[in-house]
Amino acid sequence: MNTDPISDYLTRVRNAIAANHKVVEIPTSKTKKEITKILFEKGYILNYKFEDDVFPGIIKIALKYHPSTKQSAITTLKRVSRPGLRKYVGVSEMPSVLNGLGIAIVSTSNGMMTDKEAKTQNVGGEVICYVS
Repeated sequence: MNTDPISDYLTRVRNAIAANHKVVEIPTSKTKKEITKILFEKGYILNYKFEDDVFPGIIKIALKYHPSTKQSAITTLKRVSRPGLRKYVGVSEMPSVLNGLGIAIVSTSNGMMTDKEAKTQNVGGEVICYVS
């Protein structure tokens, strides 16, 4: 039994990158779908596909690598808020990852968004993870 599905999601992506896989398959949930959409919008992954016709649903993520160096677009994925210790921040304490080069994914009352979007919308929330 998996007690932290978001950590499982991040670990599957990290392991696939370490093994230089092109595609990773992850069991689906609404939160994981939103994180995947953000990663795609910000250019950390090539593409994604939600397969909800099977049970349980599957998210297929095509990982992005540099063509010549074969280095992944995602260098670090770090879980911040976890079930045993939630991390909530207001707008004034919103984290900056790698001085703005990375993103923090934040769960707000307006949905999942990056730290920069949360600052512009003037909302705080739970910091899910850091991506750089």
